[in-house]
Amino acid sequence: MIADKIPNYISKEDYLSQEEDSAIKHEYSDGEIYAMAGASDAHVTIAGNLFALLRNHVRGTGCRVYMADMKAYIEAANSYYYPDVMVTCDARDRELTNYKKYPCLIVEVLSPKTEAFDRGNKFYNYQKLDTLVAGLFHSKYKQDMV
Repeated sequence: MIADKIPNYISKEDYLSQEEDSAIKHEYSDGEIYAMAGASDAHVTIAGNLFALLRNHVRGTGCRVYMADMKAYIEAANSYYYPDVMVTCDARDRELTNYKKYPCLIVEVLSPKTEAFDRGNKFYNYQKLDTLVAGLFHSKYKQDMV
């Protein structure tokens, strides 16, 4: 969930370096960084329930499920996002410890403050992932699946 845009261009290398030591998570989109806000009880509960269901579903398949603290890197968009839930079944992702490049499922639980960005630029950028089979954007008003 995006909180505030922080002005000034930053390289992705500087972003990754700073993010390792930062107490606050930031998302990165083509040179711009955005501080992440905390999530509501409902947001965390929905994401947690989806994580648990997906984790049980993929157990024993070689797929891995991540929740909130793992970045997805969209190379074609020069962006790093923190999806609420992400699944990757690609062996190449096992080599990557700080982000994943080959997710097959991304889930975003939308909030009123972030919905426009999540349904706009982030949604557009997620579609650039060749490995993405499905994306679920969930809000209490409307659900979208791509």
